[in-house]
Amino acid sequence: MTLQPMKRTVVVNDKMQKGYRYQLTALVGKNFDSRFKPELTPKQMLELGVFGGKYMTDCKKEFPSSWFKKAKLCPERHDPKLNHFGVNASQPLSVWRRKGWINGQDPRGWFQWYCRYYMGRRLPLEDERQIKRWLAVKRHVSQLIKNCARGDLSCRPKQRQAVLHWAYDSRKI
Repeated sequence: MTLQPMKRTVVVNDKMQKGYRYQLTALVGKNFDSRFKPELTPKQMLELGVFGGKYMTDCKKEFPSSWFKKAKLCPERHDPKLNHFGVNASQPLSVWRRKGWINGQDPRGWFQWYCRYYMGRRLPLEDERQIKRWLAVKRHVSQLIKNCARGDLSCRPKQRQAVLHWAYDSRKI
């Protein structure tokens, strides 16, 4: 017997979206596209330290409270010291917008899409776009493997932090 999720509507009211609604149609953390195999969950990423702690500070009502219990967050500002590797590996949101990386449904970018996808939202065209972007990050993983001794976490910390932002566990490289 296959469990089918109950469709549930989520209403978002945060600093970047007011009244945005979406449906959860897949089980939490299940039924991912076969090409999409993130090594970290959103909760794990937030606990390790990503995006200078600024990301998601006003989204706590949308996602499980357990994601935020040990999250490294800073609502006031972007603080690279909160990143797992202690370095800045982010570009400003204005750059993301200018490059066309932002979809209006997910104004915070890839990680917001991933959090919603993880929770069970499915948007076929946007899912395809974001999964292709995630797959493209593998080139950075390959560079870490090629240029760093296994387990040398001091090698290329900015690149390690960047791939961590994409749910690749760069601590294992």
